[in-house]
Amino acid sequence: MGTHTQVYLLSEARGLSRDLLGGKGFGLVEMAQAGLPVPPALVITTEACRRFLKQGAVPGLWEEVRAKLAALEGLVGKRFGKGEGSTPPLLVSVRSGAPVSMPGMMDTILNLGLSLEGVESLARATGNPRFAWDAFRRLLSMYGEVVLGERAEVFEGMLSALKEKRGVQSDTELSPEDLEALSFQYLRHLQERGTPFPMDPWLQLQGAIEAVFRSWLNPRAKTYRRIYGIPEDLGTAVVVQAMVYGNLGEDSGTGVGFTRNPATGEKGLYGEYLRNAQGEDVVAGIRTPEPLSRLKEYAPELYREIEQVAHLLERHFRDMQDFEFTVERGRLYLLQTRSGKRTAQAAVRIAVEMAEEGLISKEEAVLRVEANALPGLLKPTVDREKAPKPILRGLPASPGAAFGHAVFSNEAAERYTAQGLPTILVRPETTPEDITGMYLSKGILTARGGLTSHAAVVARGLG
Repeated sequence: MGTHTQVYLLSEARGLSRDLLGGKGFGLVEMAQAGLPVPPALVITTEACRRFLKQGAVPGLWEEVRAKLAALEGLVGKRFGKGEGSTPPLLVSVRSGAPVSMPGMMDTILNLGLSLEGVESLARATGNPRFAWDAFRRLLSMYGEVVLGERAEVFEGMLSALKEKRGVQSDTELSPEDLEALSFQYLRHLQERGTPFPMDPWLQLQGAIEAVFRSWLNPRAKTYRRIYGIPEDLGTAVVVQAMVYGNLGEDSGTGVGFTRNPATGEKGLYGEYLRNAQGEDVVAGIRTPEPLSRLKEYAPELYREIEQVAHLLERHFRDMQDFEFTVERGRLYLLQTRSGKRTAQAAVRIAVEMAEEGLISKEEAVLRVEANALPGLLKPTVDREKAPKPILRGLPASPGAAFGHAVFSNEAAERYTAQGLPTILVRPETTPEDITGMYLSKGILTARGGLTSHAAVVARGLG
């Protein structure tokens, strides 16, 4: 078997299949082709992942990644991990992208390529030391968890302790000095654990790509595939994309948009936005965002631009899309799009209205609603007439009503279910590790997170 391409720039990947590029890579190639603002990226194919998992090494892969990375440097005019004067270093995100959407089941690392030297040059180039240290402490915690195998709670714990000490609620209230101290605390911790953080950007990238390949086999991804009947041998593609920053200040941010409401199917932009934040903050449900419609008030131009993008995406893909975007100093960038998960009610309404709008045929509309989604239309709901006064209100991410014993762990959900007792899984925010408890419970209640966090997306998909 001769050598053939395993790594593609977006412009070289036209016409390649979703099976080869993964859902995320495929969506990026399509969006770039449609002229939408997508940061330059390279895609490592699912085939490379399958070879890696089989053989433990992929001949020629690193040479190819190096060559395409050099091309990427040329496209953005920055050098990977090295800043020069007023030009900041090129940092990348490394994300998984399976051929079938598996929200949150595999890993993402942002700000990759940053070292202590890079932080200095990033602070210099942006005139914003707070942002530079914030980017670094995020990289350390994500890399520490995904590549070096530390538990996320350990980093969360250090962050929470510092916030408590400073008497602040949100991490955006911490000073540059606080974030610098926190970064060194993370570095020391990883060093003492015997898994030091690599300061060489290239070693970081190699470690991250291999970790994403391996995440195809993690327990939560396996559970998810079992529940949804997804084949075990597809493998995941890896997307390495030039970073754009949503955490540069109040004119920056990150959001998730749906081209229609995934709970009701109503036409019109629906979604959430977090100012001065990075992508994972919204989907991980760490901070509670505001509705996208609030943008009309303080950034009407941006809101209109997002509306146009939503319209374009729907016409191009001929289905309701769930897209992630970042705003860097007022400029909009699209990071991914996929067909949105939706409730049964929404599926019916969207299919009917798209047929009426002439986007799809009536035959296609009928095929769009899965037969096994129909029982969702018959879910029990609360009788408002007879209902007692609610004690609490939350964001209703899924339709229907549920009752059961409050349980606080996967194990408890399994114990109660084995005794035939209904349960409601209660968590601060669900993590992908909670997939078993989510699957077994009648309902899910989280303290944090919005309508587009993983908990909500996965719960809606599970009905």
